[in-house]
Formats: sequence, C-alpha cells, structure tokens
Amino acid sequence: QVQLVESGGGSVQPGGSLRLSCAASGSIFSINTMGWYRQAPGKARDLVAVILSGGSTTYGDSVKGRFTISRDNAKNTVYLQMNSLKPEDTAVYYCYLDYSKYDLIRSGSWGQGTQVTVSS
Repeated sequence: QVQLVESGGGSVQPGGSLRLSCAASGSIFSINTMGWYRQAPGKARDLVAVILSGGSTTYGDSVKGRFTISRDNAKNTVYLQMNSLKPEDTAVYYCYLDYSKYDLIRSGSWGQGTQVTVSS
C-alpha cells in the first residue's frame, strides 16, 4: 500500500501565493514521476505540473511562469509553489505518484485532494 498525504491548500486572494506538499510513504521501491493535477467543478481533471526522477518538468499552459514544481527524493515529497494566483486556479488539487513496487511492477496512486480557492 502507498499513502499520499497532501497539505497546503486553502483560500487566498488573487495575486497571492500558496505552497502545496505531497509526501509519499509505503511499499515504494522507486519513484518515477510525481505531479499535480487539478479539477474544477464540472470540468475534467487537468495536468498542472509533473516532475521526472531526473528533474525534468512539464507544466500545463495555464500555469507556466507562475507555478513551480520541485521534489525532495530523500523525503519522497513533491511540492508545488503557486504564485500570482488567479480565480481560475480555483480547484481541487490532486497529487499523483508513478512508482515501482518492490516486485518492480509499476503502479500509480492519487492523493485525496486539497482545495485551493482564489477569491477576493
């Protein structure tokens, strides 16, 4: 079993900042990709940012230049620094983990989600 514990969501005014964290624990042999997705009411879940084991990153078009993803491999933790937040960033943010178990079978896991609300 793998557990993902997310933290850092909340409410902020437009232009503000938040930092999300997601810590992974459990039966993990190695982590391939860690990332963040978000889902607004009535919309599909969209990519926010992902980071590969080597540090390469990919961002959704709407967050480029405002959000920064990083990871601490020693802590199996991924972070999302969100700056210049806009009302359209309001959504539930989900952490995603692409990992290999000790039997080397690759698997994926989602966090429970954390609400981010941007409003004046």
